[in-house]
Amino acid sequence: MFRFSLALPLTLMAGVSLADPLPSWNNTDSKTRIIDFVETVTDPASDSYVTPGDRIATFDNDGTLWGEQPLYFQLIFAIDVIGAMAQDDPSILTSDTLKAAANRDYKAVLDGGKESILEAMKVSHSGMSVDEFQARVAEWLATATHPDTGLRYDQMTYQPMVELLRYLRDEGFKTYIVSGGGIHFMRVFAEEAYGIPPEQVIGTYTATEYRTGDDGPQIVKAPAIGFVDDKEGKPINIDRIIGKRPVIAGGNSDGDFAMIEWSTAGEGPRLGLIVHHTDAAREYSYDRDSHIGQLVDGLDKGPGMGWLIVDMAQDWDRIYTGR
Repeated sequence: MFRFSLALPLTLMAGVSLADPLPSWNNTDSKTRIIDFVETVTDPASDSYVTPGDRIATFDNDGTLWGEQPLYFQLIFAIDVIGAMAQDDPSILTSDTLKAAANRDYKAVLDGGKESILEAMKVSHSGMSVDEFQARVAEWLATATHPDTGLRYDQMTYQPMVELLRYLRDEGFKTYIVSGGGIHFMRVFAEEAYGIPPEQVIGTYTATEYRTGDDGPQIVKAPAIGFVDDKEGKPINIDRIIGKRPVIAGGNSDGDFAMIEWSTAGEGPRLGLIVHHTDAAREYSYDRDSHIGQLVDGLDKGPGMGWLIVDMAQDWDRIYTGR
């Protein structure tokens, strides 16, 4: 893993101040390490120089670029959709999971485990074209608010991470989302929220079908899961779609461990980054025992592998873009 120890540079030359590329980051070691790393790999005179074509940075979304408590935002969307569907047609409520979802009983849906979550996702995410689905997501994002913060979900992106993405692109990096979230869901907001275009969003996807009819040719979402972009699936998808190991990889849970491990095992300078949720006052505090975003291996093994563990309470001056 790459380690660099120079102090944070304050000037480009005598009397000329640099603008702070990460203003929402406190002046801690985390900020210093990030800036030192980026400056080193983008300096043609450095032995650690990385050519622009190889400057790839991948980041998880849930819990890394925006919030994920009390449950994944996409699952909240699915539960809201089922509730709306049930108002129009109560006969769809054929299981305890769907009945719980219609009642917005988040705990009951989560208590049902993976099968319960998948059932809710299949019912709310299939049987329509991709265009119809994404229009529904856009409408939900424009109106739905978080049960704790009262913010719209797209206002709960993390300002420090939005700044980091912008900084990396300014320095010639190509930034990607690599998330367990649904690819069609994230593509609705990723460009506006993060500056990441749809073709650089990698995620879980349902099976799809090509159909033609009165509305012309359509890509239709089917109930079956096509690929789960989580854990070992993340490096597999990066290899398949990007074709290069990232120079920078960031996440917040053990679902991101394989991506960061594989990325930082490559030759040359690499930076692995874990966002550690330590701020119960401004956000949430959770790691080892959490039902969402569980973080064990990243804490136990990451530091020994040279990864940067970002302490939200200590390292971030601000949390959400919307507050």
